[in-house]
Amino acid sequence: MTKFVGIFTLVSALVVGAGVLSAQQGAPFPSWAYGVMAPPPPPGAPAAAPAAPAAPAALPAVDNTQHKLGGSTASFTLAQIRDGYGPADWFPGDHPTMPDIVAHGKRDQMVIACSLCHMPNGKGRPENAPVSGLPVAYFVQTMNDFKNDLRKSADPRKANTARMIGFAKAMTDAEIKAAAEYFGSMRWTPWIRVVETDTVPKTRIAGGMFLALEGAQAGKEPIGQRIIEAPEKTEDTEMLRNPRSGFIAYVPPGSIKKGEALVTSGGNGKTTACAVCHGADLMGLGPVPGIAGRSPSYLARQLYDMQQGARKGEWTQLMKPVVAKLTADDLINIAAYTASRAPGPASRQSAQ
Repeated sequence: MTKFVGIFTLVSALVVGAGVLSAQQGAPFPSWAYGVMAPPPPPGAPAAAPAAPAAPAALPAVDNTQHKLGGSTASFTLAQIRDGYGPADWFPGDHPTMPDIVAHGKRDQMVIACSLCHMPNGKGRPENAPVSGLPVAYFVQTMNDFKNDLRKSADPRKANTARMIGFAKAMTDAEIKAAAEYFGSMRWTPWIRVVETDTVPKTRIAGGMFLALEGAQAGKEPIGQRIIEAPEKTEDTEMLRNPRSGFIAYVPPGSIKKGEALVTSGGNGKTTACAVCHGADLMGLGPVPGIAGRSPSYLARQLYDMQQGARKGEWTQLMKPVVAKLTADDLINIAAYTASRAPGPASRQSAQ
């Protein structure tokens, strides 16, 4: 316990030393991190005119096709795979026994099973959070922040954040603890391959996630000022929700090295070295979560949310001076570097 007190004392000193940030610079809205094409409208802007009602669509025929995945003995229909109150579990041997809230949610209160979006192994996808390996105390605090309206999205269009707020409010303390202990019991193992490149596959956005275009629409385009995080195998991820099929994070050339300088040394006073709180290997320290090898889209989104004041939880206040001066390039560089780090001294990065 003494070690944790020392850590937070050091962080508090950094906060005080940063002084009052009366003119926060702030980064422009990183639309790529939110899986959208454009910034949200400014506060108070008139809402877009509603679209004309579409003609009623014919009900689709029931599809009883049984789908399979390599390495799994199970088979499921698409309806079973996407069942919010009991989604497919392709590899039950990959994880401990799921608590009921993780496996089935609560239908009567419209709480979707955690395993649908975050997957049974807790690895999540770019549009949500990677939750396996998180400290139990941090997980519980996060859910309480949702419950108490202290954690929102800087982009009001991000519907799954609003859903998480509703889920948290409908969950009991015991259910939150059960989910926290379940996901916290699994060590985080990265499944993101970071590639530095000038060009990226052309993509479309589906549910906040970038998917590579196929067929006649396929091609390349400049990466620009963004990270594009897309599935290694689109069908496995998007249709079959394969919890073993990972992601490629395309990042601008040189961003990993630039991010290393910010993360390890603070960039000559621009920010604070991440290792102070997140550990020398960035795998977490006590109740502070790990950030190595996790989704760069998720990390950049959280940094921006904190910078803009959308996240106001207890521990978030320690991050305010850390993120205050970060620019759009800084968000990209930090996210690229942390995503490239694997547990231990080795990193998973490549160049194209």
